[in-house]
Amino acid sequence: MAIEKPRQFKASMNRCEKLRWKAMFIDAAPDPEAEPASSSGYWCQHTFTCLGPDGKIVDDFECSPARGCYEAL
Repeated sequence: MAIEKPRQFKASMNRCEKLRWKAMFIDAAPDPEAEPASSSGYWCQHTFTCLGPDGKIVDDFECSPARGCYEAL
């Protein structure tokens, strides 16, 4: 009997290559009965903090091609 691998979070293709979040490192199946929520802690691989090199906050929405520090996937 094969063990089914849990579904992985699929990041937007517009996100910065340097954006990281804790869900990238947790291999767990989502709970279908839980309300959707974003409890992810985001950080930048340039600065290793929640602020990018431009001093602005990092997250899956803000880290886009509009920022000067953006790196495409």
